[in-house]
Amino acid sequence: MSTTQIRLAVLDMAGTTVADDGLVLRAFADASVAGGIPTEGPDGDAARRYVLDTMGQSKIIVFRALTGGDEERARAANAAFEAAYDRLIDEGNAEPIAGAADAITALRNAGVKVALTTGFSRGTQDKLLAALGWQEIADLTLAPSDAGRGRPYPDLILTALLRLQIDDVREVAVLGDTANDVTSGLRAGATVVAGALTGAHGEDELRAAGATAVLPSVREFADLVLSTR
Repeated sequence: MSTTQIRLAVLDMAGTTVADDGLVLRAFADASVAGGIPTEGPDGDAARRYVLDTMGQSKIIVFRALTGGDEERARAANAAFEAAYDRLIDEGNAEPIAGAADAITALRNAGVKVALTTGFSRGTQDKLLAALGWQEIADLTLAPSDAGRGRPYPDLILTALLRLQIDDVREVAVLGDTANDVTSGLRAGATVVAGALTGAHGEDELRAAGATAVLPSVREFADLVLSTR
């Protein structure tokens, strides 16, 4: 573990600080119909597997891949996905990961700035934050449209660094539940790039992606970051 003091923690939302509980796959069912993506048989299974494998990426990018680059179908699928996910939030399905709010508060109380990032649209992220009462929980919230590109690119993390006036990428710690989160953190040059076992990908996938640590949840991540201070 480096002795570099962490000044910024960049945390994913769904699966990392917010419980997913299958919401993405439920919303994907609506998206598949709208985008003409197979829902049954081997092709349907392959499409669902792709969604799981690409968890953390910007959803429009995922749908472009699943529709073979057909922009009209991809946008129809993405719109249906967002509408379905928003409906699931409205139905009361948004729940925080146990201890997430306390962990974020502990980080900020210790002087660590916190950014919450997502692969969802800005509108869906805002709806999710409102449902949780988290509008003021972090120093910054970012969706792919705020940064240029979503994961696995480093844009979200580097945008957080710039906006929150952090001097060095080595002062950044990243936490996510997917291989794409890990890849994004490594590409950004963060000192800590941790995986949380509360979401889409397991320990083997997170370690294979290069995670510097694999932790049970965001609570242990807060302890890890605060140990640098």
